[in-house]
Amino acid sequence: VASRPDASAYHCWHWRDIVTREFGCPVHYLAATDPAGAWCGVLPLVRLRSRLFGDFLVSLPFFNYGGVLAADGEADAVLVAAAGALGMRLGVSHIEFREQQPRAGWPVRTDKVAMVLDLAPTVDGQWAALGSKLRAQIRRPEKEGAITRLGGAELVADFYRVFARNMRDLGTPVYARSLFRRITDQLPAQARIAVVYLQGQPVAAGFTLRHGDRLEIPWASSLREWNRVGVNMQLYWSVLKDAIESGVRQFDFGRSSVDAGTYKFKAQWGAKPRQLYWHYWLKPGQSMPNLTPNSPKYALAIRAWQRLPVPVANLLGPLIVRRLP
Repeated sequence: VASRPDASAYHCWHWRDIVTREFGCPVHYLAATDPAGAWCGVLPLVRLRSRLFGDFLVSLPFFNYGGVLAADGEADAVLVAAAGALGMRLGVSHIEFREQQPRAGWPVRTDKVAMVLDLAPTVDGQWAALGSKLRAQIRRPEKEGAITRLGGAELVADFYRVFARNMRDLGTPVYARSLFRRITDQLPAQARIAVVYLQGQPVAAGFTLRHGDRLEIPWASSLREWNRVGVNMQLYWSVLKDAIESGVRQFDFGRSSVDAGTYKFKAQWGAKPRQLYWHYWLKPGQSMPNLTPNSPKYALAIRAWQRLPVPVANLLGPLIVRRLP
């Protein structure tokens, strides 16, 4: 995995233990080898089962990336065939491959893109690349007294305080705090947390993961009542500065729907869209699943969740989210 430029952080073996312990999901990790026994491909698969969403495999749920990682087309074909055979044996309805390259002839979702920024070699160069309006927005929270702390496991509690509140406001079940503590414990060199404080309280926070010279921010949140001050702007600028100073060359803002509010927010930093391809192996007789939050059948559940007290949402969320892809 470390040798492949097309690998993601989630192809690494650590995630097998993290997913198993935090979500209790069965995992199936496939590997392709050449005649000499050398590894030439891997495919991590996680099985999700629930009465509401069905029974299926994903590579990889809960995160943005996964799919087949192979040295050549032959290894790719062997892994895909093995995944299909596994799907038939388990009786799942479909397998979802979260990939970055198209597969000809496959059922596919293309409604999401990754927003990626090629970083300048210096902080000054990156600052100069920002427009004057953006620079003013970044400076405003500093004038209000906001400060940023960067670190690891010691910031999990403050990160989670902001993250859990924001997820409740969005109507989305939250992950358990133990997930983020486990990631920082198992991947201390790759995982990093940034927290913005104002009036002594955490008001914005982000969790980043590094893989090689790329950095991704899969989780970021800010408290709505402080967005008028621009604390989210300070958060992202602090993370970008830290990334450049650490030798990162590319920053991944995470996935968005084209022209959504999050897409526009990320684009203003100079990020460019990179198409994501979520391919599907379908059991005979099955059609493409529709498990997106935009599905009308989830609208009522989202509105109800937004009304829950935060402590209740934090208690129930981890029990529900382990069944959501």
